[in-house]
Amino acid sequence: MKHVTPSSNLYDPLSQLRKLSIRKMQFQVTEIEFDFDDSFEVENYDQDVIDEVLATTWEASDDDDLIEEITSATGWCIKSIDYRYALNAS
Repeated sequence: MKHVTPSSNLYDPLSQLRKLSIRKMQFQVTEIEFDFDDSFEVENYDQDVIDEVLATTWEASDDDDLIEEITSATGWCIKSIDYRYALNAS
């Protein structure tokens, strides 16, 4: 039986396991710019997406995971982002 090693890091089981064991932090996005497609024009859509992201407290394991979470939720790539850690009041 031949052992096949994936040529890319699309599936890295150790990385996925570390992500599961890391406690998620809460982030509050303070500014964000998306790479909206110029051909996609719906009135106020761009601002509605931005407002929704800014109003949400996001849970992620790190800043890369935060970007992945927002991109997955909105369907848009992020050009730039500023955020702060949201502290729990416990």
